Amino acid sequence: MLKNILSAIGAIVIVALIYMMVSFGGKVSSLHPDAMGHYMNMFEKVLETGNSAEAMVRKVKINDDVSTEDAIESMKAIAEENNFLVVGDAKMSIKSSIKAPDGKRYIRILSFCAPAIAEKFIGFSEAFGAFMPCRILIVEDDEGNRWLYTMAMELMLYGGHPLPDDMLEMAESVRGLMYGMMDAAATDGDYEAP
Repeated sequence: MLKNILSAIGAIVIVALIYMMVSFGGKVSSLHPDAMGHYMNMFEKVLETGNSAEAMVRKVKINDDVSTEDAIESMKAIAEENNFLVVGDAKMSIKSSIKAPDGKRYIRILSFCAPAIAEKFIGFSEAFGAFMPCRILIVEDDEGNRWLYTMAMELMLYGGHPLPDDMLEMAESVRGLMYGMMDAAATDGDYEAP
């Protein structure tokens, strides 16, 4: 049965690709060469989870031996070392949790920004401002595991017409910093510049 389901999904994807190529062939060819692959990855994640938000984020589990405060301090220090400002630190608690002593789930959102990069991208398209500042969510799940979430940046980088080279380099640098901060903080490891 699983084989039949996977075959059906594969057939749907192929039909969707053929339809898109016929309907949007000229428009699709003007997109970044990696655009369709990233859109398909997102679509596969939506099919897998049934949750469009899951398809648009990157998440990393914080190791059990790393305290939440150490993870947060690590990300702040890495940001500062890389000329990124911490422009927000919101502490929230909205749902009961089995593990938390106060009965609340741990939720905190850190916001980071490099003003010169932000200005360049907003000058290119004001719509980029809706994705700013870069945020990392620190959240506890119902089992008491702690996770770091951020927006998956691949569609912003590669989902439309190719960005000018200098902007693509900046965007890839921001993505590398955000992902690297999360990985280092989650494992209490060293940050490696992209």
